[in-house]
Amino acid sequence: MSRPIVNHRGSAFHALYDRILVNLRYAFETKGDVFTLSASGTGGVEAVVANAVRRGEKVLVPVNGDFSERIKENIEYFGGVPVEIHVPWGKAVTPAMVEEAAQKARDASVLFVIYNETSTGATTRQLAEIGKVAREHGLLFAVDAISNFAGDKLPVDEWGVDLCVAGSQKCLACPPGLVMVSVSQRAWETIKAGKAQSNYWDLAKYKSFDARKETPFTPAVSLYYALDEALQMLREEGLEQRIARHAKMAAAFYATGEALGLPLYPDTECRSNTVITFRNPLGIDVREMIRFMREQCGVTITGGMGAIRDLTFRIGSMGIISPREVRVTVKALEKGLEAVGYRFQPGAGVQAAKRLLKTS
Repeated sequence: MSRPIVNHRGSAFHALYDRILVNLRYAFETKGDVFTLSASGTGGVEAVVANAVRRGEKVLVPVNGDFSERIKENIEYFGGVPVEIHVPWGKAVTPAMVEEAAQKARDASVLFVIYNETSTGATTRQLAEIGKVAREHGLLFAVDAISNFAGDKLPVDEWGVDLCVAGSQKCLACPPGLVMVSVSQRAWETIKAGKAQSNYWDLAKYKSFDARKETPFTPAVSLYYALDEALQMLREEGLEQRIARHAKMAAAFYATGEALGLPLYPDTECRSNTVITFRNPLGIDVREMIRFMREQCGVTITGGMGAIRDLTFRIGSMGIISPREVRVTVKALEKGLEAVGYRFQPGAGVQAAKRLLKTS
């Protein structure tokens, strides 16, 4: 990222753009279009809504946490009519829930699902089956995969995902500030039939500039350097291997939680491989535990969000996560729990993680 900035209309950027595109298609497992936007993940969600939703159109939205609630708010902001599929926090939407909602709202045009609800650590494990339901009802299928893209299986072409949003700063281990959006041919038919509700987020503009390997507006060039390197690292490791690594590291954290008597917040069958969420055991002072871990151990985890702010705490397990980071985090967690008076067998979490990771 410290390299000199190049002209984003010149040959050096063209080569950079092309390399990124090839590797993003590999990561999304798609032959379709993928665009890199200079924005946070929320910008990518807005881009999807601004292009796929017209004013007055109904959009099915499973809401099972804080970030799916934000999708609902974005749809309202752009004049769409969200049809909420209520899902208890800590659980994931099912194909049957989507089928029932689609039967009731036959005039809906889009289904927008969060793959991994970051606020609860619940992953929608039946995403492929939900995609089939969407196609049967003629719904455009949009997916927010920001917090587990490249950390969990997501072949967008195979699963029929029409619009998929991914963030640079999560499992790709790249700095924040870029969002990637894949667009299927079905999505293009919808986009071209209307007009985007935003000039900056107009994907048709990005498509027209794609032919010359440029973006319609000035990109964050230094972040493009970082994304290029991060994607090359992904290629070197292999997508399947990276997904398997995330699953293994998550399993180590879950084994730790079980050994320490920490109850999971999400249902076991939908627990995340990238956001490990435990319930607050016995009402301990989670904020104090987090502060102790950060200041005394140099390890940062976070508390809950929204309605479960004081009921949970979360560990990000993504990107460069390896056995070393797991061991350091688990040791810090034990010290933090001890500092706030939580009783457990000292070393139980560390040993559980080591056994699963088969490390000494």
